[in-house]
Amino acid sequence: MDRIRIRGGNKLSGVIDISGAKNAALPLMIVPLLTPETVTLHNVPRLVDAQRLQRILQNHGVDITTAGKRVGQLSAAGETLKISAKTITDTTAPYELVSKMRASFWVLGPLIARMGEAKVSLPGGCAIGTRPVDMHIQAFEKLGAECVIEQGYVLAKAKGGLKGGHISFAKVSVGATHAAVMAAVLAKGDTTIENAAMEPEITDVAECLVKMGAKIEGIGTRTLNITGVTSLHGTEHTVVADRIEAGTYAMAVGMAGGDVTLRGARADTLDDVILTMRRAGLDVTSTNEGMRIKRNGTGILPVDVTTDPYPGFPTDLQAQFMGLMTMAKGKSHIRETIFENRFMHVQELVRLGADIHLHGDMAEVRGVAKLTGADVMATDLRASVSLVIAALAAEGETMLHRVYHLDRGFEDLEGKLSAVGADVSRIAGA
Repeated sequence: MDRIRIRGGNKLSGVIDISGAKNAALPLMIVPLLTPETVTLHNVPRLVDAQRLQRILQNHGVDITTAGKRVGQLSAAGETLKISAKTITDTTAPYELVSKMRASFWVLGPLIARMGEAKVSLPGGCAIGTRPVDMHIQAFEKLGAECVIEQGYVLAKAKGGLKGGHISFAKVSVGATHAAVMAAVLAKGDTTIENAAMEPEITDVAECLVKMGAKIEGIGTRTLNITGVTSLHGTEHTVVADRIEAGTYAMAVGMAGGDVTLRGARADTLDDVILTMRRAGLDVTSTNEGMRIKRNGTGILPVDVTTDPYPGFPTDLQAQFMGLMTMAKGKSHIRETIFENRFMHVQELVRLGADIHLHGDMAEVRGVAKLTGADVMATDLRASVSLVIAALAAEGETMLHRVYHLDRGFEDLEGKLSAVGADVSRIAGA
């Protein structure tokens, strides 16, 4: 099993290219199930989860080809995938595939919408909480589907097709919003989705669907109004830049010090994060290339944050920000309101010398003057990169185990950090 070795103490300087957003790319790869025509996606990040999803789609009979680079394309740009679901040969998504990645559960909506039936295993993914799929199922039922759970599978049928309906989510859910939108675009009649997620990745998927002929109003707001169409056509779409990756590298610069341009980063998707980083003492400016991050001379200042649905502080950056706060000049409080089990990185940060105390859904972080390298273990995708951030400023060597979590969500992390001066290397497993 591969490991990543980090020797701390180096400042970061240069340019990091931001990849396409994982949280947009995965649902965008599922969208082609809604049409027999080809959908071409640019800037798809090279991630383990994207590769797994390709296998799941191919299991349904989807044809996927990887195109060559376009003229003038950056060397770090993501892949171009041509995805054709002309003929869906199987409406079952088996456990052995779906259990490895939660996002694969989203095939359920398009399969019901286009084929009238689907059998999809209950999902897997990071162990950061229960993350139930009940809101997905309730949304499908509001659109006329009959859903039952048998032996770990969701069996859904919609005789005569889905019908427009009124969906009101009890709480904001990115996954349930994706599921409802993808199902409703082919439903007969009008659908209203209230308390919808507003994340930029939701907007990116909705805008791709509109290019394909979907009728969606209210994109980027809490209420979506969808008029179903009889069919969708193919299109070409570029995956939005990954705001979570951009925020992660910005915090890495804050931790290690230095001056780095995040090329391709979208500052407009990170308003709350940018405000928080500035309060912590980072210089953050928008440029024609993306975002420039510098750590000024005051050091890291303590900041309290609470995770919230977009446009609030994202839960997917909570662990990274905690890593940054471990060396702040004072005490900070980080409250996690989205997932109930997303503090698993705390004990690993403590192994590096961090002073963190948990009180229910809140972590109290008392900044220390020094961290020291140690062997640490990744517990989930975002937790693993928080350990990398802390290790960049730790004295000595840190060895990160179970790095397959990182490979699920960060494209060439060690290569990107090494290019700006970090001493980071991958050690191949036996």
